[in-house]
This record gives sequence, C-alpha cells and structure tokens, in this order.
Amino acid sequence: MGNWRSKEPPPPLVLVPPLFDFPPLAARTRMLESSYDVLFGKLALKCLFEDYFDEASHFSTRIMLKPIDDPHVDLVATISGPLHHISEEKIVGNALFRFQSDVDDPHTFMDLFVSNSHPVLRMRSCAYYPKYGVGAFGIFPLISRKRTTPEDYGTMGMRYGSGNLSLGVTVTPFPRSNEFPRSAWLVSKMGRITAGVQYEPLYASKDDMRLKDLRNWSCAVGYGIGSGSPLSPSFNFCLELARGSQFIASFYQHVVVQRRVKNPLEEDEIVGITNFIDFGFELQARVDDAKTSNTISDSMLQIAASWQANKNFLLKGKMGHLRSTLSWAFKSWWRPSFTFSISATRDHAAGNTSFGFGVQIENLREASYERADPNFVMLTPSKEHLADGMLWKIGKRPMLQSDVNSGNFDGLPKELRPLGQFQII
Repeated sequence: MGNWRSKEPPPPLVLVPPLFDFPPLAARTRMLESSYDVLFGKLALKCLFEDYFDEASHFSTRIMLKPIDDPHVDLVATISGPLHHISEEKIVGNALFRFQSDVDDPHTFMDLFVSNSHPVLRMRSCAYYPKYGVGAFGIFPLISRKRTTPEDYGTMGMRYGSGNLSLGVTVTPFPRSNEFPRSAWLVSKMGRITAGVQYEPLYASKDDMRLKDLRNWSCAVGYGIGSGSPLSPSFNFCLELARGSQFIASFYQHVVVQRRVKNPLEEDEIVGITNFIDFGFELQARVDDAKTSNTISDSMLQIAASWQANKNFLLKGKMGHLRSTLSWAFKSWWRPSFTFSISATRDHAAGNTSFGFGVQIENLREASYERADPNFVMLTPSKEHLADGMLWKIGKRPMLQSDVNSGNFDGLPKELRPLGQFQII
C-alpha cells in the first residue's frame, strides 16, 4: 500500500501527425514513368507546386475509395470544371479502377481509366520482379476519339533498376513506328550524387540524325541527402539541361521541426508537436540564341512553400512572374477522410484575384497519429527529454532522433516509410 503515492508521472510526449498525402498518389505509377522524370526531386517538387493549388475560377472533387473486404482494389473518381456556367469549358469526369496484387508493393498492378474526354478508355499494366530488378509495362488506349500520334495506339516498355542504377526503353509498336526507341533513359546514383540522361525524339528529322540532334536529349545531375521518409529531413539540388536549349535549376527541402503544443485540450504530458515544412524553387532559362529568347515566356522562376501545422491544417503558397497563389486546406481524419481546400490566385498582369475550390474524400491511405511510440519521442543520449526545463532550452531545441536516422523503418507505419530503393527505378 502507498505505492500510488510514489508513482512516477508519465514522460513527456511529442505528437507526430500524419502527412496530408504520403505516399503521394503519383508514386503509385512511377514504374510507368522514366526514372529521369521522377528523380532529382522532380516528384517532390511536382507535389509542392501542384497539390491543393486549385485552378482559379474552377472547382475539383476527388473520391478515392478502397473496399474494406478487398484492399487489393481501389477506385479514384474526379470531377472538375469552371465555376461559371458562361464559360465554354465543359465539366470533365474521370474514373480509375486499379488492381494491385500486393497491398504493400505498388509496382505490380493493372488499372482501367474511363473519361468523358481523351482517351475514353485506357488500360495500363505493369509487372516488376524485385529479385531480378526487371520490369515491363504497357499503356494501351482501347477507345479513343482520335489516333493522330503513335502514342494513341499504345506504348510498351522495359526497365531494369537497382539501388544505384536505372535504365529503360519505351517503344510504340502499334502501328509500326519509324521512331525507335520512343524514349530511353539511364540514371545512376553514386552516394549523394545522382546523374542521368534521357532521349526523346520529339523533333522530326532524318532517321540517322535523331541521335545527333541535341534537342532530343536531356541530362541532369543532382545532389541530395535524406532517407525519403517524411519523418526525416531531406534536401535535393538539381541542375538540368533540357533538350539542349533549356537550363533548369531546382531546389527542394523538407524540414522536420518541433514546437510547443498550445492546445488546452491535450493531456499534460503532451509537450510538443512535429511540424513539416517544405520549400522549393525552380528556375528555367533558355541557353540558345533563338529569336524568342528575350521574351518572358522563355525564362521562369517559381517559388513555393508549405507548412503543415498539425494533422488538420495545411498552408501553402507559391509565387511566379505571372501569378501567385495562396492555398489553405483542412483535413478531417474520419474514415473515409475528408479534405476541403480553397485557393486564391492573383494574376499580376490583369491585376485581379480569383478563387478555386477543392473537395476530396479518401480511404486509400491510413492515418498514423502517434503519441507514445518511442520511435517518435524526442530522444537524447542523456535522456534530457524527461525534464520539462530541458526540452525547450534556447539553442538546444531537440530534433527527431531515433531509428529513423539509422535507416531502420521497420517499426513505422507503411505510410511513413520512405519510397525506398525503388526511387532509383
């Protein structure tokens, strides 16, 4: 008796909210894409510059559902269009039905895409064998309103990938095309440096001149650190020469910070919360002597940043020479989850501001809102995190330190694990 008087108080805990969208939906189909198009921070920058930035004077709705009894299939349906009926634009509706043989591995799948635009019906299939690092894929528009390019008849590809090397080729065999290959890429990773080259014969020329035409080639080199998990900070800087005429410099950084919890509804032992801050910029400039090289359309600079304050609120903004956009998103982690976003876009040339709205319902990704898992508690070698007075000492604010830093992600939910070595393929 009397032991209840000497009971130690619970240790301080730090909340780690789930990211709004991780892994990104684009990561589910990266086996169909060239590694050159998704590495060098391109996938992260695409999400930063596009997600939750609703088009001005437009609305968008997206429903992403997975049956409870069969997690191998899911459905993604979208409806988007102008807010004003007087616009000549029509409302676009799409639906994507996907079958994935392994719930935890998105690299082997088959999906069907239906739309009221182009193409009307499309099938995609991909098979990957991690033991050998070999994969094959195909994209086939089954029903299309027009077939003017070789891609309208279908595309097939082969690829090889490992932790340090990726190479692949795509062809358009239906009908027989004189462009072979349709595209090819080679990407290699050496420590923190990634370098790659890609060939796409988009410019018509004689068959024996396509390989010599620099406009059909792109090359890039990038420097990056970080594991790819949202719980670990990451950094990526890339220089690219696209099609022999466009120079692109890009930078992306994912920051994990912790701040005090100022929510009176939380328990006393909750002393901090993890925030996720992302920042990126992209500069494009022409390097050839084309007559249009002095126009504003040949050079572009855009900057974007996002701040996820907790599991419910996300604030994003981006700025460019033509327009700037500020977006706010609210997410309720019900099952299925509900997300509402509103964007305000300022057109610098016209001098007006317009708004866009988005609604999303989803149960594809599971929420992981951690409180007591030791992987997510602020840890220091001296256990100073157990003393309230040491947690927030000026100049010594602790960061996330756990098995995450050593690359051990076995204890993490799959939604918070890094994209892994598949990033290179």
